[in-house]
Amino acid sequence: MREALEEAKKAFNKGEIPVGAVVVINDKIIAKAHNQKETTFDPTAHAEILALRQASQTLGAWRLKDAVLYVTKEPCVMCAGAIVNARIKRVVFGCEDPKGGGVVSLYGILQDSRLNHQVEIKKGILERECRDILKEFFKELRKDQ
Repeated sequence: MREALEEAKKAFNKGEIPVGAVVVINDKIIAKAHNQKETTFDPTAHAEILALRQASQTLGAWRLKDAVLYVTKEPCVMCAGAIVNARIKRVVFGCEDPKGGGVVSLYGILQDSRLNHQVEIKKGILERECRDILKEFFKELRKDQ
């Protein structure tokens, strides 16, 4: 999760919402990313999506069945759908997203038994640090307006 926080800091420094994601297989990092919606003008350029793409390219496969995704903030609905489609084994996230969470806050996509794959969830890892960087970002954003 500390590596994901480092990615979130990169996003913060670029004026992006500070979310970072890391994909790990067998205790080895195979992909790292941070939000890049603003810099790429791409509404799908969330940290999770970019990390999943990078991991798939690294492995030469879209099924990431042995992977653990670490992300600083609860994935949104779009990212949760991509996580299920990628067959991720487990998602570990820092803080919940009460306004847009697709994992536990608003929806439970990762563990919906109607879908063809369910994902293990672990939440609250480095929660304070993950929440604080988001709070600081939005505080700075409001100050500049």
